Amino acid sequence: MSAYERLAARFARMATVDEAAGILMWDAETMMPEGGSAARGEHLAVLAGLTHEMMVAPATADDLAAAEAAGPGDDPWLAANLALMRRAHTRATAVPGDLVEATVRATNTCEAIWRDAHRTADFALVRPALEEVLRLTRQQGEAIGAVLGLSAWDAMADGAQRGILAADIAPVFEAYQTFLRHALPRAEALQAARPAPLPLCPVEIPLQEALARKLMAGMGLAPTQSRLDSTMHPFCGGLPGDVRIAGAFNAADPTSGMMALIHETGHGLYTNGLPAAWLRQPVGMAAGAAVHESQSLIMEMQAGRSQVFVDWMAGEMQTAFAGDAAAYAPENLGRLWRRATPSLIRVDADELTYPAHVILRFRLEQALFAGSLDAAGLPTAWNDGMQQLLGVTPPNDREGVLQDIHWYVGIFGYFPSYSLGAMAAAQLMAAARRAEPGLDAALGQGDFSPLLTWLKREIHARGNLLGFNELLRAATGKPLDPTDFTTHLTQRYLI
Repeated sequence: MSAYERLAARFARMATVDEAAGILMWDAETMMPEGGSAARGEHLAVLAGLTHEMMVAPATADDLAAAEAAGPGDDPWLAANLALMRRAHTRATAVPGDLVEATVRATNTCEAIWRDAHRTADFALVRPALEEVLRLTRQQGEAIGAVLGLSAWDAMADGAQRGILAADIAPVFEAYQTFLRHALPRAEALQAARPAPLPLCPVEIPLQEALARKLMAGMGLAPTQSRLDSTMHPFCGGLPGDVRIAGAFNAADPTSGMMALIHETGHGLYTNGLPAAWLRQPVGMAAGAAVHESQSLIMEMQAGRSQVFVDWMAGEMQTAFAGDAAAYAPENLGRLWRRATPSLIRVDADELTYPAHVILRFRLEQALFAGSLDAAGLPTAWNDGMQQLLGVTPPNDREGVLQDIHWYVGIFGYFPSYSLGAMAAAQLMAAARRAEPGLDAALGQGDFSPLLTWLKREIHARGNLLGFNELLRAATGKPLDPTDFTTHLTQRYLI
C-alpha cells in the first residue's frame, strides 16, 4: 500500500469508531436507562481516546509527510482529502490524549446533571460540572489555537465550520441586530391588525409520531434507512443509511413537534446524500455545522413554512389529528407558523427573532472564553442579554440558561452556525427556485423531490470538498450574502 492508501484506511477506521460512538450517544439520549450513564461515559471516553491515539500515532505523521511529498496528482477530491487529513492531524496533535478523555468524561457527567437541573430549574445544581467542562474545553481551544494562531474560541468555531471565525461572524450579527430593531416592531404591528391565530387542540403523541414518520418518508428519508425516537431535545445523528432522528413531541403543541421533525429530517437527508465514493473519508463528510444547518433550515423554514406547503400540510394535519377544522385551515396554520414575537426558548422562536437567541449565545461564549465572565455569572448575564436583545426576561433558569444542552456537553463555537445556516438557506432557496421553476408547485403537493434533487447535486454530492463560502459560491454564484435572508424575512413578515 502507498502512504496515501494507508492513511485512507486509517481514517476510515477512525471514522468507523466515531460512528459507533455516535450510535452510543444516540442510545444514551433515547433509550438508555439512567443507571447506564456512568458506564456510557467510560465507553465514549475510551472510544474518543482510541481515535485520538490512531490520529497522533507516529505512523500517521510519517504517512502524511510521505503522501504530501508524493503529491495528490490531478484529482481535486484526493487533494482535498489529503489537506483535510493534515488539518485533522494538526488539530488532534495539539491536544493531549488524557485531556481528550477527561473532557468526554466531564461532559457525560455534566449532561446527566443538566437533566436534573433542567427539570428542577436549578442552575446551581449543574454549575460545578459546567465549570469543569468549560475549563477542559477552554484548554483544548487554547492548545489548538496556539498551533493555528487563533484564539481559544476561534479554534472551537473553526472546528465547527472551518474558516469561519469571530471576526467573520460579529459584523453579520451586528447588522442583523440593527435590522431586527426596526423589523420586529413593524412585524408585530402588522400582525396586530390581522386576526389572531386560533390555537391547535392537544394531540396525543402517538398520532404526532405517525404523521412524523409519514412526513419523513415523503421528504425522501426511507424507513429502511432511518428511525424516529423521542427525547428531551430534538436532534439527528447516525450515518449514511442509518439516520437516527429524535423528536421532542409535545401533546399540547403539535406544531412544534412537526416543525422540529422537518428540521431534523433535513439533517438526515444531507447525511444520506453525502458522496458514497468517499465514505468515511474527511472529504466525504459534511462540509461543516453551518452547511448542515442550512440543509435543515431550508426544509423547515424555507420550504416547510412556505404558504404552498402550509396549504398541503393543513389537510394532512386535519386528517391525522381531527379536531377543530378552523384551527387547521391553511390561513390559520400560516398565521401560527409565521408569527413573529419575542420568546424565551430558542427552539420555539420564529425565524425573525431566532438570530437574537444565537447572538446572545455567541456573545456569552466570547466572554466565557475571554475570562470576563464565569459560569457563576451566566444566569444573570443571560437574563440581561435577553432583555437587551428581545425585551423579555426568563422567569426561571429552565427557560433561561438551562434551556440548551450544548454547553453542558462541551459544544462551544457551534451556535453561530444556526443563523449562518439560516442565511445560507435563504440564499440556496432563491437559487433553487431559479433553477427549478416547478419547485413551489411540487411543495404544494407535499413533494420535496425537486428541491431535494437540486440540493443533492449542488450541496450533498460535494461533501466536504469546499469551504462554506466556496460551496455557496458554487451553488448560488456568490459567497454568503445575508441580504438574501433579510429580503426573505421582509417578504414573509413585513408586507
